[in-house]
Amino acid sequence: MGFWDAILLGIIEGLTEFLPVSSTFHLIAVARLLGRGEGEFAKLFEVFIQSGAVLAVLLLYWGRLKKDTALIGKMLVSFVPTALLGVLAYGTIKRVFFNSYCWMIGIFILVGLVFFIFEALVKKGTLSPRKALVELSYRDSLIIGLVQSLAFFPGVSRAGAVILAMMILGFRRDDSAAFSFLLAIPTIFSAGVYDLYKTRDLIFSSGSNVVILLVGSLAAFLVAFVAVKWLIRYLQNHTLNIFGFYRLAAGLLFLLAILFL
Repeated sequence: MGFWDAILLGIIEGLTEFLPVSSTFHLIAVARLLGRGEGEFAKLFEVFIQSGAVLAVLLLYWGRLKKDTALIGKMLVSFVPTALLGVLAYGTIKRVFFNSYCWMIGIFILVGLVFFIFEALVKKGTLSPRKALVELSYRDSLIIGLVQSLAFFPGVSRAGAVILAMMILGFRRDDSAAFSFLLAIPTIFSAGVYDLYKTRDLIFSSGSNVVILLVGSLAAFLVAFVAVKWLIRYLQNHTLNIFGFYRLAAGLLFLLAILFL
């Protein structure tokens, strides 16, 4: 993996980490099309640069977290199920689902269809996402954490899973997105640290590996800073349907690419 590859993938990570479109799917898909998707370092890179994107959230929400310690507690409750699944199923998930393009594409498109179903239920009044984040309970947090654990499978989207879970519980889209950002702090940082530990020999086998990781993370940080602020504004007045249409189009395009390129 080269310098410019790291920048491109970092930009993609920053754009997609907090949008409900699965950053992992995009990183794997683009790396595959670039011919950079094979090997353990490529898989480490895809996980590690997410930490750069999370730094953007930490910077944007640091003031709020300092003032609201109860919110930190609820974030940790949501994080526990994800952490347990990550430890127990780490090897299987990376070995099977990170290497199966058919699984990824199918899940990616399926979640897009789920967005349409949810928005149709909101339009009918079956779902009523009106609650503010301050109304979040510890019970809600645990449910959200259980749903978030599904995002270990590439194509689901951690942000998408959290937003949908919170909409079911009655929370507004923009506040659901905000909590998905905050929940990324313990979830993604821990995943990055765990991957670093598991692949520590690989990282330091070459000085260029460290540079590539840092360059990708910096690009992800800068782009995510803008993407986070945009998504909150967007979801205040718009539905998730645009992301459903995007998933259908991107999933089909990637399928055609791997079949014919």
